[in-house]
Amino acid sequence: MKPARIIILAVAVVSAGVAGLLALQVARGGRVMTRTETVVEREPTINVLVAKESLPIGARLNPGTVAWAAWPKGSIVDGFITDQSRPDAVEALDGAITRLPIFNGEPIRQEKIADSSNRIMSSLLPSGKRAVATEISVATGAGGFVLPNDRVDVIMVRKGDTGGYVTETVLSNVRVLAIDQQIQEKPDGSKSVVGNTATLELNPDQTRVIMVAQEMAERLSLALRSVADAQEPDNGAADYLLSGKDGAPQVQIIKTGEIVGSKPAAE
Repeated sequence: MKPARIIILAVAVVSAGVAGLLALQVARGGRVMTRTETVVEREPTINVLVAKESLPIGARLNPGTVAWAAWPKGSIVDGFITDQSRPDAVEALDGAITRLPIFNGEPIRQEKIADSSNRIMSSLLPSGKRAVATEISVATGAGGFVLPNDRVDVIMVRKGDTGGYVTETVLSNVRVLAIDQQIQEKPDGSKSVVGNTATLELNPDQTRVIMVAQEMAERLSLALRSVADAQEPDNGAADYLLSGKDGAPQVQIIKTGEIVGSKPAAE
């Protein structure tokens, strides 16, 4: 037999054997596995200004506490400071004051910081709010467990018309800005803050209410609210302590701890 015919015959035998094996595998329910590779495209990023460490209320920003970090472009939201919108932000914000806590790795948002030229307390106040101080003690300040940034009700104890005592909630769910001059928890991690003065964040009407209440009250106490109440309205006030019609300013006349009348402020 010629060599060429032998080669052709051998190839035919091998091909038949391979075909038989494949047919046998199919008959047994086997599957031919194919390998696929998934190509993942990386989302474009933008540099965002973030905190390099946790910053408490009242801390000042500096080049050592903030840095640029790559952030997915699709996750950028209004308020983030980017190197495209403010390329000089690290230098421009040097000395700025934090109005709210900022955690390590959190993007720096403009609404959480205030200009470096502001005093710390005035920079912590939102627009339209006032900082008003009231005296407290361990007994009237929830045993010393009221901390800056907590929410409290202000309760007035006064003498009633019949000689007994009356308790009234004159302010509801207001925020504590500071205890004495401490605007954050103690650096050593201790939680209890016992002071003589609590500074509250109030609107103008609430400011008038507490001024009148301080004159009428035998005692003002702070009742600590749950952290779950933080989203509830904070503009509650004892309306009867306000006076005036159509917004006209009035002066309350208080005698022996009771409101006995009012008159226009201009008189």
